[in-house]
Amino acid sequence: MQQISGWRRALLWPLGFLIRLWGQSLRFETPPPDLLNYCKKDEPISMILWHNRLFLAVEIVRRYRGGRPAYALVSASQDGAWLTAFFSLCGVRTVRGSSSRLGREAASALVEMVQAGHDIGLTPDGPRGPCYDFKPGAVIVARRTQTPLLLIGGDFESAWRIRSWDRLYLPKPFSRVHLRGELVAADQLRDRDAAIARLRTRLLAMNPDRHEPSAVAAN
Repeated sequence: MQQISGWRRALLWPLGFLIRLWGQSLRFETPPPDLLNYCKKDEPISMILWHNRLFLAVEIVRRYRGGRPAYALVSASQDGAWLTAFFSLCGVRTVRGSSSRLGREAASALVEMVQAGHDIGLTPDGPRGPCYDFKPGAVIVARRTQTPLLLIGGDFESAWRIRSWDRLYLPKPFSRVHLRGELVAADQLRDRDAAIARLRTRLLAMNPDRHEPSAVAAN
């Protein structure tokens, strides 16, 4: 499994600091019922968001989850190693594995995190798409642990978009983000295929695409 250490990890410190300041500058507007969903702390939750809204994840954990440890599933690849190192600087822990297939080891590790009382985060179309494709792995942990999903919606009033496979959103500093959050109880996931179709429909509705890609490039 790929890891980032030494001077490469040290290079991420300034970026992590910048991203934290950037995220704190955003103005989140959240309807009161959705805010209650974000602040629900009586049991762990699985946060579900599209890969191109990943920028919001750290700030959501910081603002709304009250210091509860959160674990994100990231790829075991070199890209995942960089993301793991970055998340660690921002206070989010990781479980390494494929969110495309959610292999046995990754699923078991996530189940253990939830059973220990920790939140987890999953991108159903990650790590490499197709964009907005809701893969079955996103509901596996909730079905096994009988804990709710929190569907995350982010509508950006002003944002750049990277020319990556998911056209990642980068909200402009000090801009406004209309944040939505819907809880889905585990008993609504019994029929897996029907649940996946409903979840994808809701996530698409909660995350409208309003910005054309900018000239920001990605490797």
